[in-house]
Amino acid sequence: MTLTPAELTSAVSGGIGTSPQRPDGNLKVRGEFAYSSDLWHEDMIWGATLRSPHPYARITSVDLTEALKVPGVYAVLTHSDVPGRNLYGLEHKDQPVLAVDVVRYQGEPVALVGADHPETALRAMKKIVVTYDVLEPVVDMETAAGDTPLHPGGNLVRHVPIRRGSQDVEADVVVTGRYEVGMQDQAFLGPESGLAVPATDGSVDLYVATQWLHVDRDQIAAALGLPQEQVRLTLSGVGGAFGGREDLSMQVHACLLALYTGKPVKMVYNREESFYGHVHRHPAVLYYEHGADHTGKLVYVRTHMYLDGGAYASSTPAVVANAATLGVGPYEVDNVTIDAYGLYTNNPPCGAMRGFGAVQAGFAYESQMDKLAEALGMSPVDVRVRNAMTEGSVMPTGQVVDSAAPVAQLLKLVQDKPLPAGTSSDIRELPGGVSNTTHGEGVVRGVGYAVGIKNICFSEGYDDYSTARVRVSMVNGSLAAAVHTAACEVGQGLVTIMQQIVRTELGIERVTVLPMDTTIGNGGSTSASRQTYVTGGAVKAACALVRDRLAGRTDIGDEVIDETTEWRHRATEALDPVTGQGNAHVQYGFAAHRAVVDVDVDLGLVRVVSLDCAQDVGKALNPQAVMGQIQGGSAQGLGLAVMEEIQTSGGKVRNPSFTDYLIPTVLDMPPMSIDVLELADPHAPYGIRGVGEPPTISSTPAIVAAIRAATGLALTRVPVRPEHLTGT
Repeated sequence: MTLTPAELTSAVSGGIGTSPQRPDGNLKVRGEFAYSSDLWHEDMIWGATLRSPHPYARITSVDLTEALKVPGVYAVLTHSDVPGRNLYGLEHKDQPVLAVDVVRYQGEPVALVGADHPETALRAMKKIVVTYDVLEPVVDMETAAGDTPLHPGGNLVRHVPIRRGSQDVEADVVVTGRYEVGMQDQAFLGPESGLAVPATDGSVDLYVATQWLHVDRDQIAAALGLPQEQVRLTLSGVGGAFGGREDLSMQVHACLLALYTGKPVKMVYNREESFYGHVHRHPAVLYYEHGADHTGKLVYVRTHMYLDGGAYASSTPAVVANAATLGVGPYEVDNVTIDAYGLYTNNPPCGAMRGFGAVQAGFAYESQMDKLAEALGMSPVDVRVRNAMTEGSVMPTGQVVDSAAPVAQLLKLVQDKPLPAGTSSDIRELPGGVSNTTHGEGVVRGVGYAVGIKNICFSEGYDDYSTARVRVSMVNGSLAAAVHTAACEVGQGLVTIMQQIVRTELGIERVTVLPMDTTIGNGGSTSASRQTYVTGGAVKAACALVRDRLAGRTDIGDEVIDETTEWRHRATEALDPVTGQGNAHVQYGFAAHRAVVDVDVDLGLVRVVSLDCAQDVGKALNPQAVMGQIQGGSAQGLGLAVMEEIQTSGGKVRNPSFTDYLIPTVLDMPPMSIDVLELADPHAPYGIRGVGEPPTISSTPAIVAAIRAATGLALTRVPVRPEHLTGT
């Protein structure tokens, strides 16, 4: 046959704009999908980690004698057994693989055990004797900068200032507020786990659930003192991520044990250890002042915000930059003063989580917009529409928004949706549910609105790219394609999107997604709502190269057409260190929510009755997946609004379990009416706009606004607890 350009882009089923079945869908539904915790290897042993019970202490001695005597133990390792650099980190190499002379948070790894059975490893671990000189922990983010320095250079991780317009302008109407955001956990269901397999040449293969294969590899290789090519990573089944797998957890530990013992080593955290073993959302304290004229037009916004990074930097510098650059929300304002600070403390380390700095700022600025509306006698929607950003608006950083910014349209869409029926008499539909706490007495209803803005992809001049390989061959007389990247599928549906792009670009229906590993170039992190944009762009570009080689060819027989390419979005730039000006972001995403809640004011119980959303996605490559992302992001926002918080006291975690750390269930999630706009971004592949994070930003403040409307209470902290509503 002769392959023409038209045939190579002919419509086939399962292309972009449709919702084909996920290739891993049936296995997951049937419970047959292999997650990283299911890995197994002949003759493998098990690893366990001894962790500090103290948030801050000096290590004065470590005695391994009794642990080494336990039958079945192959190795007990400390920092002195780390052959390479005993420091790692995403942006700053400040975190030890194993603690040396000080521990800076409860749960910090101190020693490792490798044994023939997980129970043996735990028994041996308990026989390690560590003597600590306990120190007073630094736990207050607002005063941490002037407190005991936890790292060389002090406790300030990063300060991001933004100055635009006049710094001393006055306004007719001024509202101020202090807001707090608690520490939220990603609460992924699959615990940290992986399998390290040593090779006879001193190299190692690691099969692991992660969000960024190449950055993991680079940090592991440095710790092991090995060339990067001797550390090979393959993505295993990931049971959720949401930012919590961007940082290392058990990766280096498993590899250390494997190379030391010469045996495959499996490590699986239990749920409590998982709470200690990964980063969380930054708690924050935010001070805001909004000034407006009598028509409701914003004159200025001034804020200083503190984000608690915990014991190590992780991605705190980028989180602080996001909170600052997005700190006034999706609104036009000419005069801006922002100071955002990320601090070290002895609280649990914090890093990436869905929304990444924009969530904390979003709760504060949306609370302020409601307060401003009340002061002006305007409706919450009207004051937002009065100040809504549009295409061509200028960010506080001076960056022009050069694609669709339908903020007012999104607000009006959710405002115009029919409201749910009045308060039900069915106890299953009342606060407290079947606990039978009320039959409607003491229950009041409220409605609240919020809109949010989120940057898409990496920012501030980061070389953000992905690599894709597309291979086409003849199989049983018809063309088949395979796509290979190192971009991590963590449940968001990238495996489906890559198939859809290849089908659309090459007109080939049979597309296989190869295992994701480090034998191909970097795919970047599965974060920042970037993978469909950047890895999708790379797959599309690789398909174009294949199509050029195939066009006009006769039957290719046994030949394989194989193309690999890197693809980058348009460049960003660093922020000016004094003024915070600069084109720091690639793209912006917008979402709006309307929440309806019922509140039992006697018991302080809340039921979210409806949580409607409107979001611009540029182009819905997979409409069903888009809806799932909006629903999932909204669920995490609901969790932060009314139940999810890692509670700490003196740096110690009080609730490291799903018994005491509450997450929304199917019974907590209300019906959602969702409007999806497709206003193409001319700078993005297919016009797409990242989807996963914006709904997390606007859902939380919308729910809290609805609770305020129901109760008349100020409610300046999330999550809202029963005692905040009852005064007890």
